[in-house]
Amino acid sequence: MAHVVTPLDQPSNYKDSQSRVDRQRQNELLSKSTTLYIGNLSFYTTEEQIYELFSKCANPEDGGGIKRIIMGLDRNTRTPCGFCFVEYYTHAEALASMKYVSGTKLDERIIRCDLDSGYKEGRQFGRGKSGGQVRDEHRQDYDPGRGGWGAQAQRLEAERRREVEERYADVQDGPGAVAGGGGDWREVEGSGHDGRKRGRSPDDEGDNTRTLNQGHRTRLDEDMEAERM
Repeated sequence: MAHVVTPLDQPSNYKDSQSRVDRQRQNELLSKSTTLYIGNLSFYTTEEQIYELFSKCANPEDGGGIKRIIMGLDRNTRTPCGFCFVEYYTHAEALASMKYVSGTKLDERIIRCDLDSGYKEGRQFGRGKSGGQVRDEHRQDYDPGRGGWGAQAQRLEAERRREVEERYADVQDGPGAVAGGGGDWREVEGSGHDGRKRGRSPDDEGDNTRTLNQGHRTRLDEDMEAERM
């Protein structure tokens, strides 16, 4: 029966790409390891939540317990990026977590646990081009628990928006464009000749009266000249 069901406390075949040890040496380290790698975490899962879950497999009465938790961080922003390391005091506690915690839900996500050969400074940072994990670099689906779209998809969307904005700016500044939505045109039209008639003023009435009086005097003078002749 033992050959039918795969033991839940067996480590995977994963090997750290930056590790300098060979497979045989790695298996020796894993057989004594007290460190777990925890993956598929939400970016919003806190260290307190992780401690509460993994302390269920700790045995403080036997000198065990959780030694420390190292949160995985984005290399650029120093914010959580979906993984962590949990160090126990004993190897048995790490195996118990692989049996009973791996594959369970935390923050509505199925997390996975794997034995790790040992944490070293620098491994807490993501190795993706954008600073996070490599898996989030090329992810094409939308995952609200891991920052939305993948980093590559976000860069493509940002480039598309920039192209649209530049194209719109070129149209606004190109020949034949009406600045300010036509406001300048209206101002120019308003400053020219207005087709409406201007209302009469008292000065206009006085000018007309003087013109009529001058006309009357001219005709009277002509009549008087004619009578003299």
